[in-house]
Amino acid sequence: MTRWLLLLSLLLAPATSFADSRYVLTPSRVFDADTGRLQTGWRVVVRGERIEAAGPADEVKIPPGATTIDLVGATLLPGLIEAHSHLLLHPYDETSWTDQVLRESRALRVARATVHARETLLSGFTTVRDLGSEGAGYADVGLRDAVAQGIIPGPRVLVAGRAIVATGSYGPKGFDPEFDVPLGAEPADGPDLVRVVRDQIGKGADWVKVYADYRWGPANEARPTFSPEELRSIVETAKSSGRPTAAHASTAEGMRRATLAGVETIEHGDGGDAEVFALMAERGVALCPTLAAAEAIEQYRGWIKGADPEPARIRRKRDSFRQALDAGVTICAGSDVGVFAHGDSVRELELMVEYGMTAVAALQAATSVNARLLGLGEQIGRVEAGMFADLLAVEGDPTQNISALRNVRLVLKQGTIHLGPAADRH
Repeated sequence: MTRWLLLLSLLLAPATSFADSRYVLTPSRVFDADTGRLQTGWRVVVRGERIEAAGPADEVKIPPGATTIDLVGATLLPGLIEAHSHLLLHPYDETSWTDQVLRESRALRVARATVHARETLLSGFTTVRDLGSEGAGYADVGLRDAVAQGIIPGPRVLVAGRAIVATGSYGPKGFDPEFDVPLGAEPADGPDLVRVVRDQIGKGADWVKVYADYRWGPANEARPTFSPEELRSIVETAKSSGRPTAAHASTAEGMRRATLAGVETIEHGDGGDAEVFALMAERGVALCPTLAAAEAIEQYRGWIKGADPEPARIRRKRDSFRQALDAGVTICAGSDVGVFAHGDSVRELELMVEYGMTAVAALQAATSVNARLLGLGEQIGRVEAGMFADLLAVEGDPTQNISALRNVRLVLKQGTIHLGPAADRH
């Protein structure tokens, strides 16, 4: 069905209201995110914002008046989930992080973020966890609510508001010490951490993000910031309200302290070793490796992948990711998108496969695994009756070639249909 015939069929569908509208999707393959297997000969019935039925065609009847969408050659998957996003940032080769925080107005950043949200959705990512507004206060809360209210198109958004940093550790830096420079996060220490966590929750944070280490050592190297006791106070305060905690940590000691404190996910993990990854696996703490951001930053510095020797940072990233896999650490798909262009989060999944994961495991990380880690496992992440109709149809078979995820034909978010660029070819 061509893009325009599909649009016409949707406009002429006999449904009298969104809640009663029904679509029948008939893809060549359906990805079962629990088992990692592909199902063939399936139908998926969407009614309103949820999946009404999914299974073999001879068991799933076409409801009267439903609009059938033929997806021959396509694989249908749960909508993808990006677990480490910054919708209020744009690529650092366009504007440095410091200049975005210090020079760009909040209004400009929000306007740009609305475009980022749309690009993310159209690339097949129907949910994102946005881990810090990076100097834009609680603009991420408003962005989340604008999407939820249908004011702007975008993925479902979980937000962390202002990340929490130890006083003196975070930036921007390099200014006259008498000048009070706006920071990209909220500094707090000791007993005041409890108040700050509560305040962030009160202002709308779904997650609490803490920087367990940062580049504040004598040679600008990464060192732990908060004490074990401080980290525990953050996690326990957040947990008492039903909020989970994510920790930025790139040193083994920062990762160890955050794991023992009870965080749900550790972001980056570049300096992890076998001992700390074993501890994470034992405690059920997941790793968001942000491989794509690391490669993007090196490329901004002049590295040409495939032509130049691999930078030491990338070698460490490969080694730590491999150690995490070997230790059995749960891997979530989180790219730190915003460092590079929104709408390109598939880069992370491609690199996860390049660095040692199977394509099936990478797809599970971006669907059922991320859904569970974000506390949404009963709502999204699987193609099953009763789940929200967050679905993605792509040309080809991403279990054989993960880059097939770039060939988007159709995206549904809670039953609302968005056409991808590959729809023009059908």
